[in-house]
Amino acid sequence: MDYNFKNRVNDHWKKGFIFLVMLCSNLLFSQQMVTGRIIDDEGENLSAVTIVNISTDKKVYSNSQGIFSIEANPNDELRFVKEDFRRVSRRVLTDGGNPQLLITLFQIPKDIGEVKIVKKLSGDLEQDSRIVAKVDKGEQVKQAVGLPEPVGKMREKPAEVKSVLLPILLGNLNVQGVYDLISGKARKQKREYRYDDLQEHIAWVRSRVDDDYFVKAGIPADKISEFIEFSFSAKPQVRTYVKARNLSGVLLRMEEVIPVFIERLNNSHK
Repeated sequence: MDYNFKNRVNDHWKKGFIFLVMLCSNLLFSQQMVTGRIIDDEGENLSAVTIVNISTDKKVYSNSQGIFSIEANPNDELRFVKEDFRRVSRRVLTDGGNPQLLITLFQIPKDIGEVKIVKKLSGDLEQDSRIVAKVDKGEQVKQAVGLPEPVGKMREKPAEVKSVLLPILLGNLNVQGVYDLISGKARKQKREYRYDDLQEHIAWVRSRVDDDYFVKAGIPADKISEFIEFSFSAKPQVRTYVKARNLSGVLLRMEEVIPVFIERLNNSHK
């Protein structure tokens, strides 16, 4: 009885092994290398096109001549993707044949938008500020929709000496406030807030004034942010106008410190 049982088990193992070998062989021999070339609608070779076999998730890229090569099984779907072009899908090895593919990708039309004529600066800062100012689309949307401006910033207020000591004299102890003062947390918060506000104000100016405005004034492109920060300290009114969102006033006061900053740059290079 045991002998017959062992024979049956062995037979099952043999049949299973033979089935796996045949399955692997079928998979191995059915898989082929599909090659081809990719061009655009003008017949130019397209490089760096992503070719994905949807069935196996294998991915390759076309070379500088638009040539590609990828493994595929019969009836696999290949997808051809490139930025700014319409994607194309193609099923391969459908009739047993394996011809070289020629894939054409068509470019997606782009809207170049309205062409504007840039006026020269007149010297009138009220007028020039509108010329050099960048379009703030987010601000336009807020004005059109009527979104309310947030009141202040949502951040923890640092502990102040007066607000902590005065309640102590009246018999009220603010434990957290005392800890923040002694540990230096309040001082660190103030320092971080000052830095954040400074970067925000610099970014406000840079987002509204083209770099060319500063470069034509003699300020190197990589020194623009440094100049804006310098103008805040040399002419505090510049930052006052930034807080008031008055670009004309910002440019007016900045004009006064541009020669000073350029002179400092020249002296530092001597």
